[in-house]
Amino acid sequence: MKITTIGLDISKTIFHMFAVNQAGKLVKKRAIKRADLLSVFARLDPMLIVMEACGGANHWAREFIKLGHQVKLIAPQYVVPYRRKNKNDFNDAEAIAEAAQRPNMTFVPIKSVEQEDIQMVLRMRKRHVKTMVAINNQVRGFLAEYGLCAAKGKTALATRLPEFIDDESNELSAFARESFRELYADFVAAQEKVEFYTKKVTAYTRENPICKRVQSVIGIGPMTAAEMYAAIGDGKMFHNGRHFAAWCGLTQRQNSSGGKTMLSGITKKGNPHLRSSLVHGARAVLQYVDGKDDKLSRWAYELKCRKHSNVACVALANKLARIAWSVIAKEEDYRLEYAA
Repeated sequence: MKITTIGLDISKTIFHMFAVNQAGKLVKKRAIKRADLLSVFARLDPMLIVMEACGGANHWAREFIKLGHQVKLIAPQYVVPYRRKNKNDFNDAEAIAEAAQRPNMTFVPIKSVEQEDIQMVLRMRKRHVKTMVAINNQVRGFLAEYGLCAAKGKTALATRLPEFIDDESNELSAFARESFRELYADFVAAQEKVEFYTKKVTAYTRENPICKRVQSVIGIGPMTAAEMYAAIGDGKMFHNGRHFAAWCGLTQRQNSSGGKTMLSGITKKGNPHLRSSLVHGARAVLQYVDGKDDKLSRWAYELKCRKHSNVACVALANKLARIAWSVIAKEEDYRLEYAA
């Protein structure tokens, strides 16, 4: 019987395939060594190959596409309900194949090499940001033990810590001063790394046409533009802006029963890095909408006056996500419309 769909459970060394026909019946299952994977699939007729969206999935997806196959990636949490009995590699592959055949299943975009490149730089930058914040908090805690207080924020710490170290009137011992010097050096190094990667991302967004275009939307800067490109590329896999906003997790969670609709906070599904960037961008926009005359600013200002600031911020982030998707998918710059 002809194979139409293969569920592939990928790993570091041994891959497990579960091949089914159009009716969903098992045709063949096999364990394949990593070194033999491409040669095995090169001998197969073009078909649908489905994998979980995990480490290495984008690489294999690109390789299978080169061989003429159609490839889809599924979020792991959508595969779990279709796994029968115990968890093992073949059962996982079977669950992947089963989930892929559901007509309402949603899939994860396959990233290009360029998207992987900029995503790697963004994650490296984020790691150094976390390091910088962690050192900041740790130093402020240590200073408090010596009766010294520094205001929140990297600027305050960068200014006050050297003053505390050089001030002979406080109770810091020579041993403690040396330790604080080491912490300050670590803090400065992390700050320099953040600045380095920030410049690298900014330079990249100046050259990338999609990043340049999406930055025409108010509230979207280089970091958010890079996150958006890394996450969705050209955005063609989404039907509309609402679909993209829901994928970002910026729509309300629904818990309804007996015909009664209950809405709560946002779902927080999808890419947390992109969602965070959109929310921060919306928060920045809300600070400067007062007195502006364009339609978006007037809408945001009215919302800001009626709703809690966090609610208004997320609602604006949802709208910015839909606008940004439209700008990317339709390949045209955002035109800010001013009232006459």
